[in-house]
Amino acid sequence: MEAGAAGVEVEEGVMRVLLVDDSPVDRRVAQLLLSSNSCAGSFHVIAVDSAKKAMEFLGLKDGGGKEQAIDMVLTDYCMPEMTGYDLLKAIKALNSLKPIPVIVMSSEDEPQRISRCLNAGAEDFIVKPLQSKDVQRLRNCSTAAARPTKGGAAPCEAAAVAKRNNKPPLVLPPSAAATSPSGRRANLAGVAMVLHSSSVELSQYLPLLLKLVVLAYAILCLGELLHRWSSGGRCSLSLWCA
Repeated sequence: MEAGAAGVEVEEGVMRVLLVDDSPVDRRVAQLLLSSNSCAGSFHVIAVDSAKKAMEFLGLKDGGGKEQAIDMVLTDYCMPEMTGYDLLKAIKALNSLKPIPVIVMSSEDEPQRISRCLNAGAEDFIVKPLQSKDVQRLRNCSTAAARPTKGGAAPCEAAAVAKRNNKPPLVLPPSAAATSPSGRRANLAGVAMVLHSSSVELSQYLPLLLKLVVLAYAILCLGELLHRWSSGGRCSLSLWCA
């Protein structure tokens, strides 16, 4: 559903998600996934097409102080005028007793972009398009944000290092980051994420590529047959005329 439904009552246990994406296609994909039978009514989605509208909805624009009736913000990273990263920083700057979890989405899984968002306080970073395997990650982030951070609580999986003990991330020089164990682990995690994303995208497009190859081969065979038929036809015609 579109923004403007802040006062809509939802059942207990249903997560209210503010979806922020300027792409109508990606926005619709996320809405359909979170509203599907596989989610069993776990999500109530309110969609807006810009970060500025999200700010207005949350009461953050022009010093607004509206009550926040949202359990999670799922925002795209690249948007005109105001980016998802700017929205993330604005939400995390709130001094609220119940902080709002923010998950950032992007079609590009750049390690620097991921680190930037996690260091700014994002609970997770998901590569678009949103898929069914990402639904549990959304639930985990909401649960982790609702629990106290002491006593061994498990935070959201992608932000574990950045959020642990609520300490600010340690920024190392490039040389130190590359040689330290944590730097090597971060690099390996980034490489693994890139490889996993690439394999997922390849598996999605592989059937289409195979169909295109078969179609191209069929066109070549048909062209060869037509060429032989036309050549044979000319020879037969010349013999008959003689």
